[in-house]
Amino acid sequence: MAKQLLGKEVNEALIAKISGQVASLNEKGVTPKLGIIRVGERPDDISYETGASKRCETLGVAVEKFLLPEDVTKEALLEVIDKVNKDDSIHGVLMFRPLPAHLRAVQSEIENALDAAKDVDCMTHMSLAGVFEGKPLGFPPCTPQACMEILDFYGIDCTGKKAVVIGRSLVVGKPAAMMLMGKNATVTVCHTKTVNVEEVAKEADILISCAGVLKSLTKDFVRPGQIVIDVSINWDPEKINKKGGKGAIAGDAVFEEVEPIVDAITPVPGGVGAVTTSVLVGHVVEAAMRKFA
Repeated sequence: MAKQLLGKEVNEALIAKISGQVASLNEKGVTPKLGIIRVGERPDDISYETGASKRCETLGVAVEKFLLPEDVTKEALLEVIDKVNKDDSIHGVLMFRPLPAHLRAVQSEIENALDAAKDVDCMTHMSLAGVFEGKPLGFPPCTPQACMEILDFYGIDCTGKKAVVIGRSLVVGKPAAMMLMGKNATVTVCHTKTVNVEEVAKEADILISCAGVLKSLTKDFVRPGQIVIDVSINWDPEKINKKGGKGAIAGDAVFEEVEPIVDAITPVPGGVGAVTTSVLVGHVVEAAMRKFA
């Protein structure tokens, strides 16, 4: 049976670290603050906002919300971004994406209007450059950073290891690949046009699946000795939930097939997703620390 890499244990270590940093800032008269910009009422955005706000409250991080209507104009949204840029009491900013359809054509312009020093979830080109250059220019995306936190917490050394990332999005796949290279792994990125993904995946010592496709990672992709990080959150209408009914979240992996084969695996739920919110709050606190270093 594989060791389960539980997000709860990683969270406890992160919370202890963040709490110490917040206390240090408080001694300097600084209360770290997260600004949240949300356009519209998407249920998944509201759910994440609620979780982030609760985690901030628990750790002594203030939150200020900027809630805008679904039909907000580009100019009005840019005004809000300019406001948070100029507000010295706000150290980190989370803006939910994707933006509504009428703003998609100018989404890049809107994203890059944010001060990279406050960009705690890698929205700007400057933050992405920081990920690719391995420099503290803004912050990496919270989800791939959560993957790295899990690897670090469980003492999984990436040096010289073969790592395979399934998925090439700018949100998870590409940043995760760069961050693994930063840990001295040799990285292969698979995507929808990759030939023989199963064989490539089997070569991995560390396998990160972020395809976002339910049951796409089967026993044919894995072998004994592997570490599997399942990033995706999918809806499985057949999975039995805690109340005994059908319908629950699941990752890419067919867990009952993969788990008995590999050495270690993150469960879904309870793995990467459980760490992401703490990483976000940690980025806000780090942004405050950079400012007052």
